[in-house]
Amino acid sequence: METVSINRSHAGTQGVYSHASSATGTDMTFAVYVPDHEEGAKLPVLWYLSGLTCTHANVMEKGEYRRAASELGLIIVAPDTSPRGEAVPDDEAYDMGQGAGFYLDATEQPWSRHFRMRTYIEQELPELIASEFPVDMNRQGIFGHSMGGHGALTIALRNPDRFKSVSAFSPVVAPLQCPWGEKALGGYLGNDRSAWREYDTCALIEDGARVTDILVDQGTSDQFLEEQLKPQLLAEACEKAGIPLTLNMREGYDHSYYFISTFMADHLRWHAERL
Repeated sequence: METVSINRSHAGTQGVYSHASSATGTDMTFAVYVPDHEEGAKLPVLWYLSGLTCTHANVMEKGEYRRAASELGLIIVAPDTSPRGEAVPDDEAYDMGQGAGFYLDATEQPWSRHFRMRTYIEQELPELIASEFPVDMNRQGIFGHSMGGHGALTIALRNPDRFKSVSAFSPVVAPLQCPWGEKALGGYLGNDRSAWREYDTCALIEDGARVTDILVDQGTSDQFLEEQLKPQLLAEACEKAGIPLTLNMREGYDHSYYFISTFMADHLRWHAERL
């Protein structure tokens, strides 16, 4: 692991790091914020997964999480959204290829060699974080935005014993039923829609996956609300499954980090109560 940058902020340390990933076959960059703490202490860790076109830098620079994270004693880890580099396949569209990993392990060419973000987030990066930072891996939460909200919800549902809390901003909750999801899952995984279900929050819940509870914030002026995000489908799935869902429809807010930063501290407090 190499250190890219270190900055002091809100009685803590904001770092950016890179390493050679065996999962993706590329160098990967990620951000970690560590609040000041007593020597030898282990802190709970909260994973933040970003959305389409984003890197680790979007939430780090616009998310406004450090003050609350420092007050609550939470380590925040923000990985990139995909492998990157000249040798990594890409697509001219913003919703496929670099910046659009969808937190899955691709099985179709040309994506399968590098696009293994599920393995990276669920296995490789946690091992690195556990070895290099003062984290209590028995107290992990996960959240994210848009495509990253999709990633957070599906990863939590597949790993309920690992993650004690999960939340999302404007998540893609049913990729089997929206254009972004159908394009990405079909392109990365092929035409067998049954293989898509482990990457669809609503389908996972329908198939028996469970978490203790879920928090979602969604802006009512989000330009992707009706066609891509469809939070009502998550509400229906949770109601049928008996999963407590707090769905906050925020009047007038859009899909941007103006929205996310407004309610970021609420989400950190939600996770801190459970961690």
